[in-house]
Amino acid sequence: MNYIVFDLEWNQSNTGGSSKVEGLPFEIIEIGAVRLSGDGALESEFNELIRPQVYKEMHRITGKIIHLTMEELKHSRTFPEVATRFEMWCGDRPFLFCTWGTLDLMELQRNRKFYDMLPLAEKPMPYLDVQKLFALTYDQEEPHKRRALQDAVDYLSIEKHVPFHRAFSDAYYTAKVLQVLMEANPKVLSRVSYDVYYPPTSRETEVKHQFDSYFKYISRTFPGKRELLTDKEVSSSKCYLCHRNLKKVVKWFTVNNRHYLCLAYCEKHGYLKGKIRVNRTAEGAVFAVKTTRLVDENTAKEIESRWEKVLASKIKEDFLNTIQD
Repeated sequence: MNYIVFDLEWNQSNTGGSSKVEGLPFEIIEIGAVRLSGDGALESEFNELIRPQVYKEMHRITGKIIHLTMEELKHSRTFPEVATRFEMWCGDRPFLFCTWGTLDLMELQRNRKFYDMLPLAEKPMPYLDVQKLFALTYDQEEPHKRRALQDAVDYLSIEKHVPFHRAFSDAYYTAKVLQVLMEANPKVLSRVSYDVYYPPTSRETEVKHQFDSYFKYISRTFPGKRELLTDKEVSSSKCYLCHRNLKKVVKWFTVNNRHYLCLAYCEKHGYLKGKIRVNRTAEGAVFAVKTTRLVDENTAKEIESRWEKVLASKIKEDFLNTIQD
């Protein structure tokens, strides 16, 4: 298994609003990448600027951060040309894309779609979010903390050769962090993330992935939220250790109509927390990203307490509506 560690720089409308082009809020202007072998050895490098076709004026903030001008881009290849060269450079699979954070793979897919290029995959793509892996390894007391790349490089005392905030340099430093993780905590490489720019379109392409301490399920798309939340697979609560269907202690509820929680109980393994995030596609369909994990009694009580507050608020709202009627 090779690792393709890449980073992108992109530009956007300098005025916003109606000047944004539908389907392409961010136009990629640079791709930088490093290929690592399965044991972490640096095998090859990729670095190309891209000639803009959509936003031909550099955004004032972007230009200051990456120190790049339109004059430097005008003699470069177009995105389809560079993206094709990048894909060829990546080589034959199997390999995993690796990025710092969650945005780059999605923007690469969106730019490819804008130019009518074939998808990298017409279903969720597994990849390594090195920013998350760093947090799981070095910020265990705050596992949801996300450090800037430069902070991680400083924390690991990685020697800095080139400035940050350019595609190749950020890809290079991300690769250096990944090399440290391979040595210090190789098990963390199993914690893949999934890019869902192209969600599942059928039961056969749905994602079901059991990790060491939780289970992830990415559903196929549905026309609307009602159809999604009434689907048996989406709404079920199964223990991912013994695979039994569980009776819910607290049925699915929400506080914001996008994130849903439930609580179930397994007689063999204890309380199980379910969480659904409802995502919407550009075409208006919806799909679920559901995680289930075993939790202790204190967490179970917190979920029950949140449900009681939601229930009390709903009763109060119904009562006020009755009075107004």
